[in-house]
Amino acid sequence: MENIKAIRGFDDIFFEEAKKFRYITDTFRKLFEVYNFEEIILPIVEYKELFDRSVGEITDIVQKEMFVFEDKSKRVLALRPEGTAGVVRSVVEHGLLYKKPFLKLFYEGPMFRYERPQSGRKRQFHQIGCEVLGLDNPTTDFEIINLCFDAFKKLNIDITLEINSIGCPVCRPKYREALTNYLKDIEGLCKDCEERRFKNPLRVLDCKVETCKDLTKEAPMMLDYLCEECSNHYKSLKTYLDSFGIPYKENPCLVRGLDYYTKTVFEFVKDNLTLLAGGRYDNLVESLGGPKTPAVGFAAGIERIMLFLKSQYKEDLYAVVYIENTVLEALKVVNILREKGKRVELISKGSNLKKKLEIADKLGASYTLIIGPEELQKGVYILKNMSTKEQKEIRDLGSLVNV
Repeated sequence: MENIKAIRGFDDIFFEEAKKFRYITDTFRKLFEVYNFEEIILPIVEYKELFDRSVGEITDIVQKEMFVFEDKSKRVLALRPEGTAGVVRSVVEHGLLYKKPFLKLFYEGPMFRYERPQSGRKRQFHQIGCEVLGLDNPTTDFEIINLCFDAFKKLNIDITLEINSIGCPVCRPKYREALTNYLKDIEGLCKDCEERRFKNPLRVLDCKVETCKDLTKEAPMMLDYLCEECSNHYKSLKTYLDSFGIPYKENPCLVRGLDYYTKTVFEFVKDNLTLLAGGRYDNLVESLGGPKTPAVGFAAGIERIMLFLKSQYKEDLYAVVYIENTVLEALKVVNILREKGKRVELISKGSNLKKKLEIADKLGASYTLIIGPEELQKGVYILKNMSTKEQKEIRDLGSLVNV
């Protein structure tokens, strides 16, 4: 009988990769705590209409990438392709904005997009992100970006921060008109951009096809069309970034692929791959039935960050090996070490000392503590350094804890 395999683009994560995954989420979670965020846990399935109204009906996500299906009641549902829409839906549905002066929420979990699977891009992928609702200051934009910058410092990943402003409903129509006029006579755009240039022209600037990049090099820039409010907001953000030494690159082609963004947009990029992205969306809450509410947030792709994260679990692993009738002493030692916060594995498999030491070595043990009848009678333990192969006797378990 043929083995059942995972669905293409829906990958298992285990061993070292699982350690990296958890290290990334723990790093962000600790920062969310010190930045005073609260967690929100969202459903994976939502009404498709939620994403039509928020992400945008003519975006690639809605048109091409969502997993959409009917349930037994003929309701049209979708696996969530991103987290912000679900957060805003929950905030509006439960009236959360009326419970506090403003909201600072974070989430974590799997997202789903029907894309061609490749390195760092799967059909089931995981994001961790946050949303601030009810604050319109550029200081909030700065704090969000600063949190992300802190995270990558702690993860020891060198990244490039790219920023832009895409204006608001006041100034964007004039820019859209100018951009449409520029694009209408251009020939040679890719098939997607041929459609985008009239329906969603800003998305042409974000196209990854080299031909389209070359053809739009001289396109008008949104920064030249910003209204006074958007211009001041953007200038203030740059002042804060400069004041705190956060390096950034202005990218006039950065528009993001979701319709709900306004004003600030940003990405953290490594080797031409976006690891984290976000921005401000001051009209989304109102468009989903809530009160007019400014908001800003980001989402980080955990699998993408994993590509650049070094191996985790630098802590030593201690293997406790026992022979003959010393299992009770071994269990006692294991408990003592674990109470002191050490990583410990009790080696109960293996017919003799040699086999047990081989197993300890395959598990990656840094040290092995050997307990046998002779050692027990003498009141000692044998501590073996698995790298140098040196051995020494230890009498006091307290000294073992400090190794």
